[in-house]
Amino acid sequence: MKLVRLIANLGYGSRKEVTQLFREGRVTDPTGEVLYADDKLDHADIRIDGEMLDPPNGLVLLMHKPTGYTCSRKDAGRLVYDLLPPRWRRRDPALSTVGRLDRDTSGLLLLTDDGALLHRIISPKANVAKVYEATLARDLQGSEGELFASGTLMLESETTPLAPAQLQVLEPRRARLTVTEGRYHQVRRMFAAVGNHVEALERVAIGRLTLDGLAPGEWRALDAAETAKAFDLPYLL
Repeated sequence: MKLVRLIANLGYGSRKEVTQLFREGRVTDPTGEVLYADDKLDHADIRIDGEMLDPPNGLVLLMHKPTGYTCSRKDAGRLVYDLLPPRWRRRDPALSTVGRLDRDTSGLLLLTDDGALLHRIISPKANVAKVYEATLARDLQGSEGELFASGTLMLESETTPLAPAQLQVLEPRRARLTVTEGRYHQVRRMFAAVGNHVEALERVAIGRLTLDGLAPGEWRALDAAETAKAFDLPYLL
């Protein structure tokens, strides 16, 4: 891939704008040697204004989504993409969230520009575990765990029962729930089905990934080995 296209696809500007960067001598190698559009270099050896390029395509980000942000590109209000460098919105292929967390749910969110990986993770056949911690309006009754694990719970307006889910009681009004599906507002609707209401909800794990100390609004890029280990994807190693 030509350097102009590579850099444009990373969001640094249109091809015309990136061409101007070359003309101004702002694209260099690590020693400061000016590069030209037809040069061939590894991604890691390209600098713009002395700074390393943003990560290449195949990017996977782990984000601690705060409450109040939506997993959308077009909704009004605060978007998870606002937490990333502004030019990352112009990356091609685009970064997309791996599933969604609603505005009032915080916690672990993945984003990637790898469409095949995204579908691999969210596919129902993958059975990827997603772990949530819920704060409830009322005390748990003690029967919820058996019902959630039964594989017979039917949510309102649906025709297929939920796959078995695991409930761990943390406190009378706090619980950890592990699900392998991603139905619309699933965790909130599960507790509603047993007469309770979720007051606060956080996703704390996906696969083998956890928030790992990230504060709300923080994010970090995963390397291929981390992604492979998290989702049993040996082909990434």
